[in-house]
Amino acid sequence: MSFLSPIWFIALAALGIPVLIHLWNIRPGKTLKVGSISLITEASKTTSRSFKLLEILLLILRCLLLALLAFFLAGPLWAWFAPEKKAKGWVLIPKENLKESYQKFKPQVDSLLKAGFEFHYFNKGFTTADLKPVLADTTLKDTVTQANYWRLVKQLDEKARGVPQIYLYTPNGLCHFTGSKPVIKSRINWSTYTQADSTSRWIAGAWLNNSGEVKVLLGNSNPLGTQFSEMQVEAGGDGDLQLTVQNGRPLVSLKGAKQQAIAVDTSRISVAIYTDKYALDAHYLQAALKAATAFMGRKAVVKQYASPNQIPAGQTWLFWLSDMPVDGRLATNCKNVFQYEGDKTLDVHTVINLGDIALTKRTTHMDEGTVLWQDGFGWALLRREQADRTNTYHFYTHFNPAWNDLVWNDAFPKQILQLLNDKPYALPAENEKRVLSHQQLMPYYIINSYTPSSITATDPKDISPYFWLLIVFVFAAERWLSHRIKSTTNG
Repeated sequence: MSFLSPIWFIALAALGIPVLIHLWNIRPGKTLKVGSISLITEASKTTSRSFKLLEILLLILRCLLLALLAFFLAGPLWAWFAPEKKAKGWVLIPKENLKESYQKFKPQVDSLLKAGFEFHYFNKGFTTADLKPVLADTTLKDTVTQANYWRLVKQLDEKARGVPQIYLYTPNGLCHFTGSKPVIKSRINWSTYTQADSTSRWIAGAWLNNSGEVKVLLGNSNPLGTQFSEMQVEAGGDGDLQLTVQNGRPLVSLKGAKQQAIAVDTSRISVAIYTDKYALDAHYLQAALKAATAFMGRKAVVKQYASPNQIPAGQTWLFWLSDMPVDGRLATNCKNVFQYEGDKTLDVHTVINLGDIALTKRTTHMDEGTVLWQDGFGWALLRREQADRTNTYHFYTHFNPAWNDLVWNDAFPKQILQLLNDKPYALPAENEKRVLSHQQLMPYYIINSYTPSSITATDPKDISPYFWLLIVFVFAAERWLSHRIKSTTNG
């Protein structure tokens, strides 16, 4: 038996109360009737106390009632134990990689199963199965999965606590290991292998540049790493790349690959710069923007305007280098708005966190939103605020050598490029072919004092209702006996 709140056993101290009550009995004296009291001398009044246990059955019932109440408050649980099935251990293989994994480790798996090990799928729930008929199924095909093996190993550590030996066979692809490496108590014999399909080549993106040429970003992944390279596609295709037009849209595909043709991005990045009195700032920014867009190879145009009315709505980027509020028409119709902020100039002596870049002037700031750049004191220099379809970037210094050394630093065009490319490319799981070494993928083990037992406890059951029934029964018996004793004494 176990208890949810054993602290309530402190209530057992109340058992001393009925014992003291029964020990401390004040009994009234008896009255003796006589014919005359003239010959009786006056005596001092005395009180008779008797330290003897009387009505022992009533005392037992009252103590039992208090004890049952303490047990009820402690939340009693009942668990019984059943013999464990005698199995030497488990053999686990992911269901989606069953055939390939089995062929890689066939001698080991067969010998373990012959020795009395149980086979389980290395999937959620770790269900058991008979391996022979499963392998005999000719329709069974290995599939691509994104299962997180580290998460499954953590679940296995809890599920198989008490299994004497565990043997696990899986691929070692990087796509199966995300998050933090788990810490477990069970000792797992984990063997891995590199899958046969260990190389991948695919089109990561395609776009049109200012010269009307189609640029393609090719991805190439293998167990040693993943690389990206840019290629220019000629009309009709070039080498392994094929360029076609469907419904007026250019498509590019990789010959001999399973990947479907992807559409060429023909959109244009439009960047507008407005300033009224910060012409030098606009000059440095325009140079950085042209360098960044040229490096991107995307179809882009960068233009500076002297009046807000001249700026067309729908700009991809609007750089507002002015102390005036952003024009309302542009603030809601541009995808990204970068603006100078702060009405008070502060002289400081610190750096910008992009590197050892001196910062001598800044403006007052607010820390709401996502902070992208900071100064050496941890104060925001650039923060992003998202609202509806517009991202607003609040900048608390200027693009000017009198304010900082940012415009002279190599980090300036790199950071502008990062702003323009705010959505990093995500590598699809089916194309990720990098692998981890055995040392990298193995979980951390902690000292385990647990010894597998031949018996296991079933789920505990709440038995507090039974204690409540006993309390009612004992209370009724105590009241009945107390009433009977009073009736006898008065009679």
